[in-house]
Formats: sequence, structure tokens, C-alpha cells
Amino acid sequence: MKYNVIERGDDISKELTARFHALAAEQGMPRDEENPDIVLSIGGDGTMLQAFHNYVHRLDDIAFVGLHTGHLGFFADWKPHELDHLASLVFNVSTPEDLHIVQYPVVEIEITTENGVETHLALNEFTLRGIEVSLVARLHINDEMFEMFRGDGICISSPAGSTAYNKSLGGAMVHPSLEAIQVAEIASINNRVYRTLGSSMILPAHHHCDIYPKAHQNMLLSLDHKYMQRNDVVSIRCRVASHVKVKFARFRPFPFWNRVREAFVGLELK
Repeated sequence: MKYNVIERGDDISKELTARFHALAAEQGMPRDEENPDIVLSIGGDGTMLQAFHNYVHRLDDIAFVGLHTGHLGFFADWKPHELDHLASLVFNVSTPEDLHIVQYPVVEIEITTENGVETHLALNEFTLRGIEVSLVARLHINDEMFEMFRGDGICISSPAGSTAYNKSLGGAMVHPSLEAIQVAEIASINNRVYRTLGSSMILPAHHHCDIYPKAHQNMLLSLDHKYMQRNDVVSIRCRVASHVKVKFARFRPFPFWNRVREAFVGLELK
């Protein structure tokens, strides 16, 4: 198997990366930055997002594994003092087919502009916000008009991303194995004149949400940690990606609800 490491750039992450490279060299495991079979993310969840987008066009061929060097790593199964143990487990796998894999759905965003159509994937979430003024947009669910939104913005999250920005918006936490997207409002305006649902919606894989912003509205769009300013958007279709999932290599059990408990409740079982 071939590997690569994406690290956060802090001293601890650099140290651990150098250690993993040394151990891999001892075991004769080749490093391949272009076509790895497994990618080790050393840092925080932002590092995993970077790794995802670095290899977004090769998701079918790559499995990710995370080691977190901060206080919270929702995508990470491993801690710094466990690096040698993780390395030994990785080196014991001969081929990618021998990896124990879990697959999670990701968000597909299809943006129609005045110049054509572009498609993007997000591991955590896609957001759109108004710049200088409130976002004004029509929301359609399965090609039917649902509501006229006015407010700061809209967040579309994957199940894996439901514990991130979506949670701070009051959205539900969704098990990452479920094929769904969640639509959450960002500070919507609700009064006698303007009215939206006011709560998040969870749409299954065979549904889609279309967003039609006001023409030539200046907006800030984000795909996880990547941002772009646009004023040429005609419509945005949001749905579960049907053709690809993200793969994580599991070398030991780490149930999702245990992660949630440790991250947000703070209880650790003895």
C-alpha cells in the first residue's frame, strides 16, 4: 500500500509526521503524494477537510484516517501517544482491499451560473450568505416552491457535518451512515411580512433542494473551509452525492455516539 500524510503545520503535528515517515521507511511502505491508497490526517478536523479536498477527485480510491493533535477531532480515531500503535496496524495491511472501511455520504452542490454549471462536493457543509445585505432566495424542495428565505444565510450539511456548524445553528445531529442532507437557516427573518419554516429540514438521498438567490446578489459561498465570493449564481442544487462517498479506514471500533458524548457531554466511560 502507498500512503501520504496531510498535517496541520504545528510543531506537534510536524513531529508526528516525521515519526510516521521514519516508521514507514523502516517497513518499506512507499509514500505517494499523488496516488496514495491511505491518507493520514494529523491535526484537527480542518486538516481532515484539507485532506478531503486535496483528493476530492480520487475519493473512490483513497481511505482516510485521522490522528488529532488538538482538543477535539471529530474525524479522528487516534491521539498523539497512539501513533506507533496506529502505524503498526497500518503496516500490517497488505492491500487496500484488506482495509476495514466505513463509508459516509457527502453533499453534492451543483451551481448554475450565467456561464454554465459547476459541481462541487463538501464533506461537512456548504453555506451561502449575503454580503452587506440579507440573503434573499427562493427554496424549492423536489422542484416545488417551499419558501422565500430572507436572513443571513443557509447551511446545507452532510450527516458527518451535522455535528459542526449545523449544530451551532440548532440543527439535529444525524448518524453519518444515513444518506441525507440537512438544510438549516442562518438567522432567518420571521415576522408578519417574512416567514420561513424556522427549523432545519432533513432530506433523504432521493430528494433535492434548489436555491434561487435574487439575481446578481453578492454572496459568500463556502465548501467546508474553502470560500468564494459570487454574484453570478442563477441557482444551486443541493443533494446527497449519488456517485461517491468518503471512505475512512477503521482499525478499531469508535462508535459515533461515543464521539458525540465525549465531544459535547464530556463523559468518558471507565
